[in-house]
Amino acid sequence: MCGRFTLEHDWPAFIDLYDLPWDEERGRNTEARFNIAPTQDVLIVHNDTDGRQRAEMARWWLVPFWAKELPKRAMFNARIETIGISPAFRDAFKSKRCLIPSDGFYEWTVNQDDGKKDPWLIYQPGGAPFSFAGLWAHNEKLGIISCNIVTMPAAEPMTQLHDRQPAILEPAAYKEWLDPATSGARAKELLEKQNLDGMLEFHRVSRDVNSSRFTGKPEVNPL
Repeated sequence: MCGRFTLEHDWPAFIDLYDLPWDEERGRNTEARFNIAPTQDVLIVHNDTDGRQRAEMARWWLVPFWAKELPKRAMFNARIETIGISPAFRDAFKSKRCLIPSDGFYEWTVNQDDGKKDPWLIYQPGGAPFSFAGLWAHNEKLGIISCNIVTMPAAEPMTQLHDRQPAILEPAAYKEWLDPATSGARAKELLEKQNLDGMLEFHRVSRDVNSSRFTGKPEVNPL
């Protein structure tokens, strides 16, 4: 799963990843965030109706376009196994796929000494910026643009921490993933075969991030 993530880099750090109108986008204010939690607003990149990439803010907790109220069950992740058949996700998976900019995310393990949860910061080599594969929706009735993150079975080295992980797409797959003309079968193939999940690194950080109210940068807490 993916229940917290970071966006520490300034927005121009993503200039080589997205085909956005950077003359306009370059000045977007993206304050460093170290503990982004579900229901908070996050940046997403998706195709507009003309097929051009667009960046905007969305609530991290998907609200399907047909929902009459905010969903009470967890909607911040979408499992790859059911993404194409779940009533909550299948419409978005078909035509509203997005990318969610990030540079790290957290997972937890249970400490054998005190039984408490230890958080681990997981990232690409060198802390490089990347994108989660996600879904988005626009619910006109509730006036909400929202999103979630696709998760899949963990690969090495993430299996050392958890049995699932977010899907982090290779940049070469971005355009196909965002294109509504890409079939569901092909979209799943991109998730499974064109991801960066085997390149992850991680280290333990302070338990401050166990609280979603903590917004500072956690200290590295080596074993």
